[in-house]
Amino acid sequence: MKTDKGIIFFDIDGTLLTEEERTLPESTKKAIFKLKELGHEVAISTGRAKFLFEDLRQELDIDTYICYNGQYVVFRGETIYANTLDTQVLDELTAFALNKNHPVVYMSEEKMTTNVPNDHPYIKESISTLKVDAYPTQEKDFNKHNDIYQGLLFNTVGEETIYQEIFKDLDFVRWHPKSLDVLPKGGSKAIGIQKLLEYLDFPAERQYAFGDGLNDMEMLKMVPNSVAMGNALPEVKEIAAYVTKDVSEDGILHGLQMVGLLPED
Repeated sequence: MKTDKGIIFFDIDGTLLTEEERTLPESTKKAIFKLKELGHEVAISTGRAKFLFEDLRQELDIDTYICYNGQYVVFRGETIYANTLDTQVLDELTAFALNKNHPVVYMSEEKMTTNVPNDHPYIKESISTLKVDAYPTQEKDFNKHNDIYQGLLFNTVGEETIYQEIFKDLDFVRWHPKSLDVLPKGGSKAIGIQKLLEYLDFPAERQYAFGDGLNDMEMLKMVPNSVAMGNALPEVKEIAAYVTKDVSEDGILHGLQMVGLLPED
């Protein structure tokens, strides 16, 4: 498809939203609407579950998104790809984690649950940083009877090593000092983006992505015009084509100007 329009993928936490307060800078909001006004395709690409950024989608009027770190893809309100975790593998992970007092949270299309008391301090500490109303409910065997697109494993930095050695069919990506995303092996935002690009067929030179965290790395490696936020981790900045300012310092607007999608002030 030959076009002068681009498709731009935005991570949420630390990219669209500020790191601590999880607020949307006004300059970011205006920049997103300007992109849409110019005819560009704007998409969200996040590790969050579908139900954890409904308000943001409404505020920015975005109905194309990749969530659960690439396991669920929606184009203009229509689901075009959905990939679930294997039930047996998830059962095995759960049993192993329970033996170590490491909670597991299961994310379906509509909610998140855990089969341990949901007041575990690791769950409370990490989920609270998202600044959302949703919180895991305690439901026994929820994962046995529902499609699970992503899991959350709760432990401290370094404790994931044993899981990586044992559970070869899963990937573990840390997003918080006390929590990791649990994905099918090879699962990433890049996979979800590939599914969407197969559907839309934008040329490589018109593809853009913004991110800041470990779960953005595959996306930023794949998308040619990749932009790391100023607040991104050092290893994320190293693999990005561009580095913009911090999210709280009009980083999205500055980055869009850097890559030529929006005019300089």
